[in-house]
Amino acid sequence: MGFQELTDEQRAFLAPLRPPRAKTGRPRVEDRKVLHGILCARVAGCRWRDRPRPYGGDQTAWRRFRELQEKGIWCQILQALLDWGDTLGKAKVEAVAIDSTRVEAKKGGKG
Repeated sequence: MGFQELTDEQRAFLAPLRPPRAKTGRPRVEDRKVLHGILCARVAGCRWRDRPRPYGGDQTAWRRFRELQEKGIWCQILQALLDWGDTLGKAKVEAVAIDSTRVEAKKGGKG
């Protein structure tokens, strides 16, 4: 499955879950652009710096990804999607599985 940008309807669904913009400091990079960059990296499985340029800088995407993770936004998104799917009769909690793999890499590439 390749990466596809979110539709306007999908972005509207996620809008209430976004953290508010800071009132002071440097203006944030557009949420749509960064979110697409995060999803592109996660769906395609590529490194942050290998994402297409239109999605902004790799450090910006990584920082925003971590911010959303630390604030529990990804869990809220998953729960909202499950609730929405349940109301449509298309998703059941029993049918959801999340898998991950972690491989430690030693500095210098030596085993």
